[in-house]
Amino acid sequence: MTHSALPSSLPRSPDELAKLEAIWRTPTGWRFFTTVNNNNIGLLYIGTALLFFVLAGILGLLIRLQLAVPENDFLSAGTYNQIFTMHGTVMMFLFAIPVVEAIAVYLLPGMLGARDLPFPRLSAYAFWAYAVGGLGFFTSLFWGLAPDGGWFMYPPLTGKEYSPGLNADFWLLGIGFIEISAIAGAIELIVGILYTRAPGMTLSKMPVYAWAMLVVGVMIVFAFPAVIAGTTLLEMERAFDWPFFIVERGGDPLLWQHLFWFFGHPEVYIIFLPAAGMVSTMIPTLAGTALVGHRSIVAALLAVGFFSFALWAHHMFTAGLGVLEMSLVSAASMAVAIPTAVQVFAWIATLWRGQASPANAPTLFLLGFMFIFVLGGLTGVMVAVLPFDWQAHDTYFIVAHLHYVLIGGMVFPMFAGFYYWLPLVNGHRLSERCARWVFGLMFGGFNLAFFPMHLTGLWGMPRRVYTYPADMGWNNLNMASSIGALVLALGIVLFFIDLVRTLRKPQQEHGNPWRAATLEWLPMEDYAVRSIPDIGSRHPLWDQPNLPEEVVAGQHWLPGTVTGLRETIITSPIQARPLYLQILPGDSAWPLVGALGTAGFFLLLTIEQTLLAWACGIAAIVAILAWMWQSDSTPPMTTARVSDTVVLPVGITGPASHSWCATIIMLVVDANIFAAFAFAHIHSAMALQICPPPGARLPAPLWPWAACALLILGSIMMLLARKMQLSNRQGLLRLAVLLALACALAGFGLAWHSQALAGLSPTTSAWAATVAALLAYQGFHIVILVLVAGFLCARSWANRLLPSHRVTLDNCSLLWHGTALQGIIGIAIVHLMPSLMG
Repeated sequence: MTHSALPSSLPRSPDELAKLEAIWRTPTGWRFFTTVNNNNIGLLYIGTALLFFVLAGILGLLIRLQLAVPENDFLSAGTYNQIFTMHGTVMMFLFAIPVVEAIAVYLLPGMLGARDLPFPRLSAYAFWAYAVGGLGFFTSLFWGLAPDGGWFMYPPLTGKEYSPGLNADFWLLGIGFIEISAIAGAIELIVGILYTRAPGMTLSKMPVYAWAMLVVGVMIVFAFPAVIAGTTLLEMERAFDWPFFIVERGGDPLLWQHLFWFFGHPEVYIIFLPAAGMVSTMIPTLAGTALVGHRSIVAALLAVGFFSFALWAHHMFTAGLGVLEMSLVSAASMAVAIPTAVQVFAWIATLWRGQASPANAPTLFLLGFMFIFVLGGLTGVMVAVLPFDWQAHDTYFIVAHLHYVLIGGMVFPMFAGFYYWLPLVNGHRLSERCARWVFGLMFGGFNLAFFPMHLTGLWGMPRRVYTYPADMGWNNLNMASSIGALVLALGIVLFFIDLVRTLRKPQQEHGNPWRAATLEWLPMEDYAVRSIPDIGSRHPLWDQPNLPEEVVAGQHWLPGTVTGLRETIITSPIQARPLYLQILPGDSAWPLVGALGTAGFFLLLTIEQTLLAWACGIAAIVAILAWMWQSDSTPPMTTARVSDTVVLPVGITGPASHSWCATIIMLVVDANIFAAFAFAHIHSAMALQICPPPGARLPAPLWPWAACALLILGSIMMLLARKMQLSNRQGLLRLAVLLALACALAGFGLAWHSQALAGLSPTTSAWAATVAALLAYQGFHIVILVLVAGFLCARSWANRLLPSHRVTLDNCSLLWHGTALQGIIGIAIVHLMPSLMG
C-alpha cells in the first residue's frame, strides 16, 4: 500500500460515524459492569492495581514502624509474619504483574492502531477475577487468616505440621487462581500484538513497548505454570496428606524451591521488561529524536527473556546444589546484565543526541529510574558471585537489592508513564510543579529508606526478624530507613492528590502534548480510531504528519462499521497484511458472572464452605459456556469492503485464525503445568535408591498401554467428527464426538484401575503421590472433555456446528488431541523411568 493513495479516499457519510458511536458506546448505570471495551477495562485494571499498591505500601510502613527502634513491641511476632508475607505477596502478585498487564490492555490497542484486542471478554474476565479474588484474599488479614510463611511459602514451614491453620491455604488457593487470571491476560496480549496491528505495521515497525509486552506474554506462558503446579502440589499435600515435600516419606522441600523460582526469577524480568518498553517509548518523544539502537534494544529484550529462565537457582545458592550447577547459574546471572546494559546505554545515547528537558516530570522520573536501577543491577551482579551470596543471603542486603531492582526498575518508570500518558484519559496533564515535589520526595525517600539496608545487611541483620537487640549497631540505620519510607509515602500521597484533582477536570482533546510519534496519540473515542491507519514507518505521527486528520476523516482502513457490529482488522503476524475482518463480541455480563463464580469457588473452598464453593464453581462453568455459546456465530455477511479497493473475508478458520493461535498458546500453558508435574515425578524418582520404592509397584504394562490406545482412538474420532462437519452430517458428527468421549473415559478408567490394582497409595511416599498427581491432572482434563463433548453436541442440535462454524470444533479438537498426547506422555514417563534408572 503506497501512502500517496489512501485506502479510503472517498467522502465519508456522517451517518457512519453516528453508527460507530452507537455500537461502541459505553453502557451506563449498573450495566457499566458489563463493559468489555479495552479503554474501560484497562482503566479499571490500573485503578485496582494502584489500590493494591497503596495497601501493600501501608503494610510496608507498618514493617518499618516495627523496625524503627530495637526491641519494639508495636507488632507481635505472629502479626509481623502475616504483614511481611502479605506485603510481599500483594506487591508481587496483586500489584506488579497486574499493573503491567493493565497498562498494556489500555495502551496497546491504540498503539497498534486496532479498535480493540481480539478477546475483549477474556480481558474483562481476567480483570474481574483478579479484582474480586484479590480483594477477598486481602481481607484475610483482618480475620487473622493471612498467610504467614513469607511470599515464597517455603515448605516444610508451610506444611500442615508447622502451619495447621487456613493461613497457608488462602495463599495457595488465592494466588493460584490469580495467576490463572494473569495467564488469560497474557494470551490476550500475545494474540493481540501478533494479529491486530494496523496494516503495514510489520514487526520491524512495531513499537518497542509492543515488543516488550510480546516477550513478557511469552515469558508468562512458560513461567507461571510452574507456580500453579507448585501451589497445587502443596495444597494437595495439606489437604490429602500426599507427601510431595515431606522428607520422612521421600519428599523434598527443594522441589518447591525449583518450581517456585522457575516462576519467581523470570517474574523479576516480567516486571522490568514492560517498564523498559515504556522507557524506550517515552525517551525518543521527550528527546525529540529516534531511539538509538532500535534493533539492538529489541534483541536485548529477547535476550533478557531467554536468560531469565536460566536464573531460577540464583535464589538457591545456599540450598546445597552442586558446584557445577551453581557456577552455570552464576554465569547466567552475570550474562543477563549485558542485554540490560545495552538498553541503558541506548537510552542514555538517545537523551544525549536529543533535546530532552530535565525539568518535565516524565524525564525526571526516567532519570531517577536509570540511577536507581543501575545501582540495583550492580548489586545483582554482586549476589551472582557465589562466595559473596553465601555471606549476604537472607540478609537485609538482599532486601535492598530487591527493592532497588523492583521499585527502581518498575515503579519509577510507571510514574513516568502516568505523567506521560495521563492526557489520554481526559486530555489533561498532571501538575509539573507538584511533580517536582513528588519526584523529590520519592527519590530522596526511596534512597534514604533502602540504601542503608545494604549496610545493615553487610553488618549481619537477617531478613524477616520482627525485632533486634539494641547492641547490634543497626539502630541508626534502621531509623533512617523508617524515616525514608515515610518520606517516600508522602511523595506517593502527594501524587494521588494531584491525580484525583486532574481526573476531576472536564474531558477535552489531548492534542498530543508531547508531540509523540506513536499511534496511541491519535484522536480516540470509545471505538478507538475512526479508521484504522495504514502504517509506512516506525514513527508514523512524525513521518505522516497528516495522519490524525486523515484517520478522523475516515480515509484509512475500515472507516466505519461494515456489519453493524464491533469490528477490527486481523493482519498477518509478521508483515501485517490484512487477512480478514474480525467481529468483536459486545458488552456482556457473562465474564463478570464467570469471574465471580471462579473467585467464589477458590475463596469459599479455602474456608471449607464446600457446598457454596461448588455452587460458585458451577455458576462459573455455566457463565463461561454461555459466553462461548455466543461465539462463532454466523456472520451477517461472508465478505466485507474495508477500503475503496480491498474486500476481506469476515472471519476465517484453521491455523491462520487468531483463535487457533490462542488455543495453541493455551495448550502450551497446559503442557507447561503438566511438565512441572512430570518434573516433580522425575525429581522424586531420581532421589530414590530403588525405583519404585519398597512397598510400591507398577501395574502390568498391558493396562496402561491399552489406555494409550484408547486415547489415540478418541483423537481419531475427533478427526472423523471434523470430516462429518465439512459434509454437514450432524448425526454422524455427534456420534463421533460421543465415541471420542467414550474412548477418553475408558482410557482414563483403565489408567485409574491399573494404579488401583498396583496398590499405589499416594499417602505412602512422594513417588506414589507424584504418580497420583499426574493421574489426577489427566482426570481434570477428562472432566473438561465431558463438558466439551456436551457443548459440541448441544451446538450441533441447535444447528450452530455447521460447516460455517468451524472455529468451535477446530479449537475443541486441538484440546482433545492435547489431552490425549498428555495422557500418553504421562503414562510413558511413569512406566519408563524405573527402567531408565535401573
